[in-house]
Parts: sequence; C-alpha cells; structure tokens
Amino acid sequence: MQLDRPWIRAGLAASGWLALAATALPGGAPPRWIPVLAFVCLGPGLALLHPQPRALRPGARLEAVALAAPLSLSLAALVATALFLAEAFSATAFLVALAAFTTVAAALPGVPLPAATRGAAGRPKSLPGSGR
Repeated sequence: MQLDRPWIRAGLAASGWLALAATALPGGAPPRWIPVLAFVCLGPGLALLHPQPRALRPGARLEAVALAAPLSLSLAALVATALFLAEAFSATAFLVALAAFTTVAAALPGVPLPAATRGAAGRPKSLPGSGR
C-alpha cells in the first residue's frame, strides 16, 4: 500500500486530535487510554516517516515501523521535558503539543529512510565467489 494518499496523511494528522478528544471520556476506561497510548507511541513517528515519495520496499517498510515507536517516544519525552521545565505540564498541553507537531509533520514529505535511499532493502544477495 502506498502511503502518499491524502486520506492517510489526514488520518495521521487527526490521530492526535482523536487522542485528545478521548481524554474527555471517564477516567480509566479503555476507550480513553488506548487511543492516547497508541498515538503517543506511534503517531508522531509515523507522521515523520510517512508518506514517502515512492512506495517502500518490504525492508524499508519494516524499517519505518521499527523506527516509528522509538522516534515517537523520543519526541514525547522531549515535549514532556520542555513542558515540565516551563512548569506548564498537563495531559492536555502534552497532547495538544504532540497533536500539533503530528499535524504539521503529516503535511510535509516523509523523512528519507536509509534502506529506501540506499537501495539496500530488497537488493538481491550476492552469491559466494561471484566477485561482489
């Protein structure tokens, strides 16, 4: 599936605002924390890595999924730290900042992935003794 379609970009942009809206549900309910957890763990990273200008090879798709979670969690830690240092941390401020970042990132082209740009993903392996 190619990830340069507008509805995928719109879905990535809306995911943060959906997570923010889910915080209005009663505390501790799974419909409240599941969208928030999924967004914080994957939303910003996927918005940065997708959409790519061309369809990704299978190895590059795996690389994008593997990088999305650590990238999202790193951005979440940076936002939370900045809000704590500014003495302005709240769940709402945290989610608004991440949702705004994700919305902007989803509107921009994806960050190039090394495996996609090198051509390493999907390259046939050389045979022993072939001189490569």
